[in-house]
Amino acid sequence: MKKAALSLRPNINCEVPSTAMVMAAGLGKRMRPLTATRPKPLIELAGKPMIDHVFDHLKDAGVKKAVVNVHYLADAMEGHLQTIDGIEIAVSDERDELLETGGGIVHAMEHIDSDPFISCNSDNFWVDGPTNSLKILASHWDDEKMDALLLLVPHARSFNHKGRGDFHMDRQGRITRRGPTKIAPYVFTGIQMLSKRLFTDVPDGRFSTNILWDRAIEAGRCYGVSHPGLWFDVGYPHAIQETELALEDG
Repeated sequence: MKKAALSLRPNINCEVPSTAMVMAAGLGKRMRPLTATRPKPLIELAGKPMIDHVFDHLKDAGVKKAVVNVHYLADAMEGHLQTIDGIEIAVSDERDELLETGGGIVHAMEHIDSDPFISCNSDNFWVDGPTNSLKILASHWDDEKMDALLLLVPHARSFNHKGRGDFHMDRQGRITRRGPTKIAPYVFTGIQMLSKRLFTDVPDGRFSTNILWDRAIEAGRCYGVSHPGLWFDVGYPHAIQETELALEDG
């Protein structure tokens, strides 16, 4: 999947990776008490569990397989995953140890059939613009230049988000971190496209993908693309109603 330099007009007919990693193992502490009896991805938003909205995006983009990691209330997660149709589901079991984002992907790698592959958090919510955002990611992928391509959203379209931003992005799409005392114009959506090269010489056990991003940024191989739609930070119970009200208001 080799593409030319980042384009303002994505090729929506490009090949989207066949496999996506869906991160669903977290403890959901910020969402208590709603997560006292169910994992965060199963909390309902706009009429269905949050993870089901992710599956809808994946299926719409043509992704064939979703690898879902489970840890907290894993039996409930696995039970729900058995009800999903229209996409193959593989479970990566982290019952013994919660491995964080990087370790979770490494643990699931045997189930990830495509390279590159999509990775999505299961507990956020986004609305596509004119084009499916996963297709936008795939249209901008350049295998010769990139090890990671992150979907970023401008602050103005990051609803419920209280942070100071995550990244800066230059005209070629290369990204850099926000400084410790500064504000950055882009927020990470939890959606990204990754090469398996990124996972060469990684730590054992649990670790964050932040380690791998920093390494790719230093090598000039970590890029971003702007999400043209809406994105909602659904990190706390009150964000559920706020998100639903925003959707009702159009």
